[in-house]
Amino acid sequence: MNQQLTYRIWTVPNALSAARLLGVPVFFWLIVGPKNDGLALVILVISSFTDWLDGYLARRLNQFSRLGELLDPLADRLYVVAALIALFMRDLIPTWVVIALLSRDLIMFLFLIYLKKFGYNGVPVHFVGKAATMNLLYALPLILMGTFDGIVGQIAHIFGWAFLLWGISMYWYAALLYMQQISKLRSSTNAD
Repeated sequence: MNQQLTYRIWTVPNALSAARLLGVPVFFWLIVGPKNDGLALVILVISSFTDWLDGYLARRLNQFSRLGELLDPLADRLYVVAALIALFMRDLIPTWVVIALLSRDLIMFLFLIYLKKFGYNGVPVHFVGKAATMNLLYALPLILMGTFDGIVGQIAHIFGWAFLLWGISMYWYAALLYMQQISKLRSSTNAD
């Protein structure tokens, strides 16, 4: 990656990531306020498309940036947290799901703070972590669609819970993999 591009702010991919971030409060409000689940799902679909598009454009236009590396996963995480809280407030998911997901994020956040003490800004994203996040990004809207009447709602409910349970399992497995990476980083720091 070209070092000069690393600190660019004004790029097309960064603009798309910023737009995704602006959609989070609208998405949340639509679910808990007017309970316009259909429009909330449309925003989520648009967000998912722009998530793919910003990565594609970053590669295609060679517009990689450190800001983009931060904004993209932040937007994913905020959509997951917003959906979790909104679905919990609507009594569509139980407390244990919220605790399982948010406690994992808290633990990882504390580990990252710990790493900063040794000059590290994070660990490389693992495929399992990405796959877990994708499972959750499929699960939560499907659970929301599970409120729809008819066969669509019934099928969405089943698939939503399947993705959710698999996503939670992978999320915690990814945390274990990240902890192993952190342990190796600490060991190499001690060796130096």
